[in-house]
Amino acid sequence: MVNTDKNQSSAVMIILLGFSDYPELQVPLFLLFFTIYAVTVVGNLGMIVIIKISPKLHTPMYFFLSHLSFVDFCYSTIITPKLLENLVVKDRSISIKGCITQFSTGVTCVMAEMVMLAVMAYDRFVAICYPLLYTVSMSSKLCAFLVTVAYTWGIISSVVLTYSLLVLSFCETKIINNFVCEYSVFLSASCSDKHFSEIILFIFVNLNAFCTLIIILTYYLFIFVTILKMHSASGRYKAFSTCASHLTAVTIFYGTILFLYCIPNSKNSWLVVKVGSVFYTVVIPMLNPLIYSLRNNEVKEILKKLIDFKIVSQ
Repeated sequence: MVNTDKNQSSAVMIILLGFSDYPELQVPLFLLFFTIYAVTVVGNLGMIVIIKISPKLHTPMYFFLSHLSFVDFCYSTIITPKLLENLVVKDRSISIKGCITQFSTGVTCVMAEMVMLAVMAYDRFVAICYPLLYTVSMSSKLCAFLVTVAYTWGIISSVVLTYSLLVLSFCETKIINNFVCEYSVFLSASCSDKHFSEIILFIFVNLNAFCTLIIILTYYLFIFVTILKMHSASGRYKAFSTCASHLTAVTIFYGTILFLYCIPNSKNSWLVVKVGSVFYTVVIPMLNPLIYSLRNNEVKEILKKLIDFKIVSQ
């Protein structure tokens, strides 16, 4: 027997309005987001290449950073091209299958990044609180295991959340005031009971966001206590400077998430939510490599050597 609900759902289209309410801003926004995407691609891939070719950067901290850059590159590539397309075409529709594909791959990256940030906090905790044991504790096997855990949890979370969407039915083409296929898009477009999907969303989003944030804050509590116990002011500054880039990235990432959670659910807040979502999905992947390169003397030193070498070779 043919499942008419599933056949009907597969034919349903979702229309992402994006920023179509401001036709005069379509070209400026396209140029802005294209520039951000270009910087994101160059910054993250450049960071991966620099870490790969420089033996000085073959340490656990930069190993994790290279994977963070990879996740940011993937996430930006999943989201931004569709955003750019919707700014220049009149047909802003996307199939349910296409929307679910974008959502599931995006969830994998976001969940993996949350775990990766917690792993990087653990790395800084061991480096500052137990410096003599750092080399032994952060072995290459442990680093590879922690990165594998981050990707695996991202995939597991994506599979569970995607399954909770596949059980929904979609009965008609739906116009959504958004630019990205996030969970609320599917709930708005669904014509079936959403209770199960909402429970799964609540559990997994809160489990990932709050558990990883608590882990990070706990590690940094121990780090700050250790730094305050240091007698040398230069020692305290050096210890804190090694955490500054990661702490900045964590603050921006989780600050944006908490900000979006705190926005009241009203029609007047849609523009604020959309701008916050742009910052979360498009801008943050660009900021991370800039934060780590501009605040990190070792990375700046390698960049300077590469630039000097290129000038001399010419």
